[in-house]
Amino acid sequence: MTAVIDKPVSEPRWWQAPPRPSWEEKPSKAGLTGKGLALTLACLGVLFPLWIVLVTSLSSRKTIDEAGGLVMVPNGITFIAYKELLSGGQVTRATIISLLVTLIGTLFSMAVSVMCAYGLSRSGSLGHRWILMTLLATMFFSAGLIPTYLLVQTLGLTDSYLALILPSAVSVFNILVLRGFFMGISQELVDSARIDGAGDFRILWQIVMPLSRAVIAVITLFYAVGYWSAWFNASLYLNDQDMMPLQNVMIQLVQKQEAPVGLGQAIKTGELSGLAVQMAVMVMALLPVAVLSPFVQKHFKKGMLTGAVKG
Repeated sequence: MTAVIDKPVSEPRWWQAPPRPSWEEKPSKAGLTGKGLALTLACLGVLFPLWIVLVTSLSSRKTIDEAGGLVMVPNGITFIAYKELLSGGQVTRATIISLLVTLIGTLFSMAVSVMCAYGLSRSGSLGHRWILMTLLATMFFSAGLIPTYLLVQTLGLTDSYLALILPSAVSVFNILVLRGFFMGISQELVDSARIDGAGDFRILWQIVMPLSRAVIAVITLFYAVGYWSAWFNASLYLNDQDMMPLQNVMIQLVQKQEAPVGLGQAIKTGELSGLAVQMAVMVMALLPVAVLSPFVQKHFKKGMLTGAVKG
């Protein structure tokens, strides 16, 4: 039998470019067209419901009745729903409460998370390994809802705005992302500042935090969105309806069909459509997130990838 000898694969010459993987090749026109079509459909799937909500909130009762419900094509614009909501009733108070809770809670959470992450990123800090293991354990094991409620009740936080902040003030995931980013900062830079007489707080404030703007912006957005969108703590720990944040008022309005205080008469007389009020409250709840997100979008990729890969 004649032996079959495999011919050696010829190496590319020095003037020839090495072969590239298929995913690095320039996409074809059909591929670009398919990607563009898929992205367009995805954007329409996200924006179309938002468009319907916005147009319905700006429509009169007559337009909503003619459309049989949700309005897709605007036929005259009126701001009566927003005017009534912001006239000083329950929705106005709930919006102010949500803004204050989001602002104070985000500042408190960022202060605790940044200091904790910086301490855990320094290998010589006291007990940092045990603290890190304890924090990691809380990501997999939880005491449960009933012990948490009993703890909040024992501390006297029920019917208090602190109950909207303290139970969810710290996220271990956010601390780990910050820690990974802080560990990527040059140790020589920190040591040189320490030789010049800077303490830990000064190093953190003047060196570490300015170099970590990307990850800090992303984590701040995470905390802010979490506080703004939270509703469960308020429904669990608050009994006074006047203390409810905006998300809980929206749940009462949309799911339970309960008109906010001060709007019931306007809806009954036919001056205002209940559906327009529901859509207006949704727009008010979505507006802060939609406004803030573009400002931190440029930091999102850098902050998340760098903080998650390193450390």
